[in-house]
Amino acid sequence: HVQLVESGGGSVQAGGSLRLSCVASGPSVTMAWFRQAPGKEREAVATYITDGSGADGTIDYADSVKGRFTISRDGATRTLYLQMDSLKPEDTAMYYCAAAPRQWDGHSRVCPKVYLHWGQGTQVTVS
Repeated sequence: HVQLVESGGGSVQAGGSLRLSCVASGPSVTMAWFRQAPGKEREAVATYITDGSGADGTIDYADSVKGRFTISRDGATRTLYLQMDSLKPEDTAMYYCAAAPRQWDGHSRVCPKVYLHWGQGTQVTVS
């Protein structure tokens, strides 16, 4: 079982920045950041393939965050990051790190059900 521990959430004014971190206790193939606002479904924000194959480093973003958010990974420390710039009030949500033990295609990577491991979440509030 891979444990995921997120950090870096907080409150910020619109236009500000935050960087989320997710430290994994073991290896994963596909990792992602999801978010869930009250009354809304959990949605994929950004996904990252980490298995060292030809797809390693493949990144996808939700349209709503393209150009503002950047997902990255430090393989040595098994840390996944989400740099969030130009934050908007609609970015307010609980943000979750997720990991899956296999590679998924682009359509599947945005589905919460393919991820077996989840962090506890970190709250991001933009006012």
